[in-house]
Amino acid sequence: MPGIEAITAACPVPVRRPVLRMRWEALTYLHWDLDPDVVVERLPPGLEPDLHDGRAYVGLIPFRMARIGISPIGVPLPHGRFPETNVRTYVVGPDGGRGVFFHSLDVTRLAPAVVAQATYRLPYCWSRMGVDQRGTQVAYRAWRRWPGPSGAQSHVIVEVGDPLAATERTALDDFLSARWSLYEALPGGTIVRARVDHAPWPLRAARVVRLADDLVAAAGYPSPLGAPAHVRYGGDVEVRVGPPRRAG
Repeated sequence: MPGIEAITAACPVPVRRPVLRMRWEALTYLHWDLDPDVVVERLPPGLEPDLHDGRAYVGLIPFRMARIGISPIGVPLPHGRFPETNVRTYVVGPDGGRGVFFHSLDVTRLAPAVVAQATYRLPYCWSRMGVDQRGTQVAYRAWRRWPGPSGAQSHVIVEVGDPLAATERTALDDFLSARWSLYEALPGGTIVRARVDHAPWPLRAARVVRLADDLVAAAGYPSPLGAPAHVRYGGDVEVRVGPPRRAG
C-alpha cells in the first residue's frame, strides 16, 4: 500500500469540476471509539480502519442539507432544505488516502438519495426527520421508514458552546472532521474514491443534552455504546464533491 496521506485541517486537493454542490448546515459530530476489530468486520475488502491512538471511531452525524445541485451544469434539485443523519467510520483506502465510509445515510427526500445512490453507490435510507434550533440548543429526530430496520429511531439534542480557538483544536478534532474523501465499494468489489472540498469546519464546543439512538446499532455496531467519546458542533459549510474514481 502507498504511504498514508496526512491529516490536514484545510482541503489539500481542491475539487475543480464537482459533480454535486451542496450546503451542510447545523452539523453535529458524535463519536464513539472502538476496537479496530469491531470496525474491520463491517468494511468491504480493500478498506482498513483509520486509527487514532490505536482506536477506530464510528460517528453519528445529524445535520441539514441545503442547496443541493448537479454540477457543472448548475441544475438545482428542487427539494430545498432537508435533514440528514449518517452513520460513518473512517478508513484508509488501497491508494493510501484517508476518508469516510458510510454505513447509512437517512434522508427525507427520495430524489436526491436516488441521484447520490446511482452516482456514488451510497446506502441511503428514507426516513421521517426534523431539525429544530432554539437558542443554543439543536434537536435532531429521525424515524426510519425504508429499507430497514423499519422504525429505527434517533433523537439527539445538543447544547452548542463557544467556537474553538486554534489552541483548543485537538488532533482528534482534525482526525474526525478533516475528511476530504469518501470511499465506497461497487457491487463487483472495486473500491472507488470521491474527493470532497469545503472550507475548514468552524468547530464549536458541544454538550449532549439528550441521546437516544438506534441507527448506530442498525449499522451493526454493539449496543449500547454509552456516552460518546467526542462531541463537537460543526456548523455550516459549502461543499463540492468530485466524481467517483477507482482507488489504487
